[in-house]
Amino acid sequence: MTIRRATPDIRTTDLTASRDFYRLLGFHEAMDLGWVVTMASPSHPTAQVLLVGPDAESLQPDMSVEVDDVDAVHEAMTSAGVDIVYPLRDEPWGVRRFFVRDPSGTLVNVVSHRTGESVDSDGAGTTAIPAPRNDQRH
Repeated sequence: MTIRRATPDIRTTDLTASRDFYRLLGFHEAMDLGWVVTMASPSHPTAQVLLVGPDAESLQPDMSVEVDDVDAVHEAMTSAGVDIVYPLRDEPWGVRRFFVRDPSGTLVNVVSHRTGESVDSDGAGTTAIPAPRNDQRH
């Protein structure tokens, strides 16, 4: 298994203020879905912070870990009896993922990008995204 990146998923009540703050640190906006914003380093695009706004549903991870084979990680976690709190599924924005709770209670989004999905040359299109708002679920 290869870990491609790990990012904090920060909950915020004010996406604009949080976005402005992370811009001061040198991050740029790589993606904005209205309820979640990805801020990425221009020189190292896998260095990212996810800002999760108040319109996101209540079950939100504390961090995201992008792996090369989410199915293998899911199988290993299931076999180990780990608490899977969001089932393995394909999301409409091109990722396959599940949420798991670590021993300390931290909620982790484990994610891979589906084969054939487009990825921006700067890596910005490969963002691991938290769960959609309730009105975006299928």
